[in-house]
This record gives sequence, structure tokens and C-alpha cells, in this order.
Amino acid sequence: MTDILIQNARLIDPEAGTENPGTVLISGGRIAEVMREDGPTGAVLQKRAGKAELVDAEGAVLAPGIVDIGVKIGEPGERHKESYGTAGLAAAAGGVTTIVTRPDTTPAIDTPETLEFIRRRANEAAPVNVLPMAALTKARAGREMTEIGFLMDAGAVAFTDCDNVVSNTKVLSRAMTYARSLGALVMGHPQEPILSSGAAVTSGKFASLRGLPAVTAMAERMALDRDIALIEMTGVRYHADQITTARALPALERAKRNGLDITAGTSMHHLTLNEMDVADYRTFFKVKPPLRSEDDRQAVIEAIRTGLIDIIGSFHTPQDEESKRLPYEEAASGAVGLETLLPVLLRLYHSGELDLPTLFRALSLNPARRLGLECGRLSKGAPADLVLFDPDKPFVLDRFKLQSKSKNTPFDGARLQGKVLRSYVAGKEVFKSS
Repeated sequence: MTDILIQNARLIDPEAGTENPGTVLISGGRIAEVMREDGPTGAVLQKRAGKAELVDAEGAVLAPGIVDIGVKIGEPGERHKESYGTAGLAAAAGGVTTIVTRPDTTPAIDTPETLEFIRRRANEAAPVNVLPMAALTKARAGREMTEIGFLMDAGAVAFTDCDNVVSNTKVLSRAMTYARSLGALVMGHPQEPILSSGAAVTSGKFASLRGLPAVTAMAERMALDRDIALIEMTGVRYHADQITTARALPALERAKRNGLDITAGTSMHHLTLNEMDVADYRTFFKVKPPLRSEDDRQAVIEAIRTGLIDIIGSFHTPQDEESKRLPYEEAASGAVGLETLLPVLLRLYHSGELDLPTLFRALSLNPARRLGLECGRLSKGAPADLVLFDPDKPFVLDRFKLQSKSKNTPFDGARLQGKVLRSYVAGKEVFKSS
């Protein structure tokens, strides 16, 4: 493998919380040296690089590759919506170097045999790292827990029933207790299932004007409170997949302050869109949980800034045209996001709401730490999973140019700033902008 020397870059170090001009040497699939302004001269580093391939970043940003937790792939069962090949290409084009996949497939990923099939398919087809999650209960039905130990042996990095919330508290507590004994990570979807059933939007004046079935923001708080009580009881490692409302934040803060092993994520959509974007029943804006109020959006941005919410994900959910071209309350939920994650979130950078080290703390460092991965850092010895991007390059998004099989993005026709120039996985270039 050829060594690579990336010069004249803006280096984003989410561990140190810094942004500095500098140079990075990649060797043997890892970061061999990082030279910042106050380090050794470029000439010295270039000499140490020997015959390395030289890449002039021309002032572009070099950051750890994104670790995206909660990606839906259509294999098995819905390959017409997304395959590991197309998802891998979309991820590489979006600067996502590790995708952590959901088990809400058809059938669900709830046995070691299914998980082995998924791992083989991913290794064959995807140019990026693929880490699978497995179902917490069999068929995600909430009645009987899966063979957590065997699934961990087969490579499962976490356990979740996704949006099929386990309503039986006894089943959930037993699963959490068993997961705790094995050190497994459980990921929950904080939505009270009865209140949330059939809801398409968040309760409020806008929902009433549109005449759409709605769910109160308290459904998130209620479910999170229940899960926090079970975490306290069982001691399990727990991650809340999406915290999207201001009402849930005090409970999260108390749980962390009390020393519970809990982290939380949110989605790119809830950071950059609000309930008003549904407008004239635009189904590409139908996601789960539904888009929230502007006050909620601002509260969640602040929670990312302070570190109360740890992780941002795309929650990439491909849906075909037939699933979306329906009346709003009947349309399928979800949007693709692997390729749009970075440029969409750069809206928050350009508006001055979040700086780049804070963004990549939530996009790369924290998800890698939560899963016990080496990546997510821009430091000597770390895997050379990197993204080089121009944060200021403007473009208009054309959904039909996306690499994903499905094109259900709410950002079609949006004016965005920020283009990925190159992506590297273990020092290998997996994407280069044309």
C-alpha cells in the first residue's frame, strides 16, 4: 500500500477540539504522523514520507471519517431499496467511513446465521467499514430476547429493536440484565408506543391546521424516563438513538449526572428541519420520530454544543417512490442521508451554531468511542479513515445524482455548501470527487 502525504490541509482534531493548518502522513493504513503549524517543518515530514503520494489539499478540511450509527440497508428483503454496494458508494461519497447498520430488515437480523450472511455481503460489496447491530428480541416482536451472546460472537456491536419499542417492561428488563452481564450495548428508541401509534407529525397548532394524526413531544420524555429507570435497575450500557425534544433533555442530563452508562444521539433532520417543513404534505419530510418545533430544534443544537447529546447520525432510511407517493399519513417514514449528512450539517457551521471540531466530535469521535472503535481520531497511530472536504463549495442537490438506490431526500433542490473531495478507509482512497 502506497504511503500518502496530505499537505496544506485544515486539520480537525475532535479529541483536542482544535482546528489547525497542517500535514498528515498515512502509512500502512494508519496515520503515521500529524504535523501542525507548531510541529516539525513540512520539509522534514516530506523527507520522512519518502516516496509517498502527495496530495495537496489546497486549504480543504481534513477530518476523521464519519461513523454513522443507525443506517438501514435493504438486505435481506428489500434490496430494491438499497444494497450494501449502493449504500457503501453513498457513504464513501459522503465522507462516512464506517456505517453501523440496523436490524430492521426482512427478516430481522436476529440470529447468528443471518448476521453472518450480512457480514459476508457487506465485506464483498461495500468499500467502507460495515458494523452490524442485531435485534434485541426475536423478530423485533418484543416477546423473547435474542441469543445476545452468540450474536456478539458473530460480530454484533449493539442490540436494538429500532422503532418497534419493547412495551413489555419485564421482557426489556430481562434483556437489559442479560446484556449487562455480557457488556453488550443496548440501543433504545425513546417513543411511548401507544401514544406514538399512527402518528405522522408532532402535536401542535400546525398539526391541527393540517388535520394530521399527531403525537405529543411528551411521548419521548415518557419513554426515556422508563428506560432510564431500567438502566438504573440493570446497570446496562444504553444509547438512546434519537433525542429530539427539549422536554427529554432534563431527564437525560440527570441520568448522566447520576453516573448511569447512557449516551444519546439525534438525527441530521431534527437539527436542520422543523415541523413547518412538512408544508403542503411533503412526504419526503416524513421521518420517525416526526419533525419537531423550532424551539425543540434549537434546544437539540445546544445539547450537541454542550455535549449533552453525544452523537449525530443520518438515520439513512431508503424508501422507494411507491412508498412515498402516498397521502402523508399513509406514506412510509424515513429519508436517505449517507451522502447528504455532512453538507446538510455544515449549515450549522455556516450559521455559526456549531464549529467543526464540535461537529466531528459528534459525527466521528463519540460514536467510535461508544462502540469501542479505534477510528474517529486524527492522531498518530489511529486508522487512516479520513474525509477531505471543502466546507465552502456551493451546489444545488439533485436527488437523482445520489448514489443510493432510493432517492427520498427532503433536501432535493436545496442550496448547500460543502463537498467531499476524497474519502479514505484504512489509507485506501474509496472516493475522489470528479
